[in-house]
Amino acid sequence: MEENERNISEFFVVCFIGLSCVDLMSDVLKCSSQREQKKSFKEDKPFSFLHVFWEGLVAGGIAGVVVEAALYPIDTIKTRLQAAHGGGKIVLKGLYSGLAGNLAGVLPASAIFVGVYEPTKQKLLKTIPENLSAFAHLTAGAVGGAASSLVRVPTEVVKQRMQTGQFASATDAVQLIVAKEGFKGLYAGYGSFLLRDLPFDALQFCIYEQLRIGYKLAAQRDLNDPENAMIGAFSGAITGAITTPLDVIKTRLMVQGSANQYKGIFDCVRTVIREEGTPALFKGIGPRVLWIGIGGSIFFVILERTKQVVAQTHTRTEKKTWSRFLLKAIFWVLLCLDYTWNQYEY
Repeated sequence: MEENERNISEFFVVCFIGLSCVDLMSDVLKCSSQREQKKSFKEDKPFSFLHVFWEGLVAGGIAGVVVEAALYPIDTIKTRLQAAHGGGKIVLKGLYSGLAGNLAGVLPASAIFVGVYEPTKQKLLKTIPENLSAFAHLTAGAVGGAASSLVRVPTEVVKQRMQTGQFASATDAVQLIVAKEGFKGLYAGYGSFLLRDLPFDALQFCIYEQLRIGYKLAAQRDLNDPENAMIGAFSGAITGAITTPLDVIKTRLMVQGSANQYKGIFDCVRTVIREEGTPALFKGIGPRVLWIGIGGSIFFVILERTKQVVAQTHTRTEKKTWSRFLLKAIFWVLLCLDYTWNQYEY
C-alpha cells in the first residue's frame, strides 16, 4: 500500500513539474515573439561580464531544472546499470528517488555553469582569431564545468546513492555521509568527476556551437527551435557515448561509500576490467546516450530561448514581461522543490 501511494505521489510530482515547465515555456515564447517584432542587433555593443553572467545564470538554471526533472528516470536506470556488479539485477522501482535533493543542486550548478561559460566564451571569441573559435568553446566549457563542480559533485554523490537505494531521503543521505565519511565524503569521486565532466562539457558545447556556426553559414539565417534541438541532441548523444567509460568509473567511485572497494581512478579501472571485463566500462551506454541526447535537445532549445528573453530589457513592455517571467520562474522552482521534498521526506 505504501509503495502504491509512493508511486502515485511520484506521478503527481512529475505532472506538477511538467505543468510548471509548460507555463514557463509559454512565457519564454511570448517574450521571444515580442523581441522578434522589435529586433535591433547591436554588434558593436561593448562586452559586459556581469550582464552576460546574469543572462547565463538565469538561462542555465531554468534549462537545467527542466531537463533534470523530465529525464530523471532514465538517469536512475543508467546509474543502477553502472553500479551493478557482474550479473546483478536492476530494480525498476523508485525511479524518482532523490529527485528533490538533486533539483536543489542542479538549479545552482546549471546556473553557475552557463553563467561562467557564456562570458568566458564571448571574451575568448573577442580576443582570438575567428578560425580558432573551437578553442574558445572548448576552453569555456571546461572552465564552466570546473566552476560548477563545487556544487555538482555533492549533488551527484547524494543523487546516485539514493538512486542505488542506500538512503531514503536527501537529508538522511547528507547527514549519514558526513557522519561516516566526513565532509570529504560529499566529494567522493571528485577527481573522476572532473575527468568525466571537463572533457564532456568541453566537447558537448564545442560540437554544439561549431555545428550551429556551420548551419547558420549554410542557411544564411538564424536557427529555429527544431534545428537547435536536432543539433543539441546530436552533440549530446555523441559526447555521451564517448565519455561512457569515464562515467562508469565516476559512478563506481561515488557509490562505494565507506567500503573503499577502489583506491582511486586507476585502481577502479583495473579492478573493473579484471573482474568484469572491458565491456563493463560501457555499462549503461544505451540509457546514457538516450538521456543526454534527449536532454541536449531540450536543454539547448530552452537555453537559447531563455537567453533571448533575458537579453531583451530595452522597452517598457519587455521589462514588465521579463519581470513577470522571472518572478514566476522563481516561484515555480521553489514550489516544485518544496512539494517534491515533502513527498520524499514522507
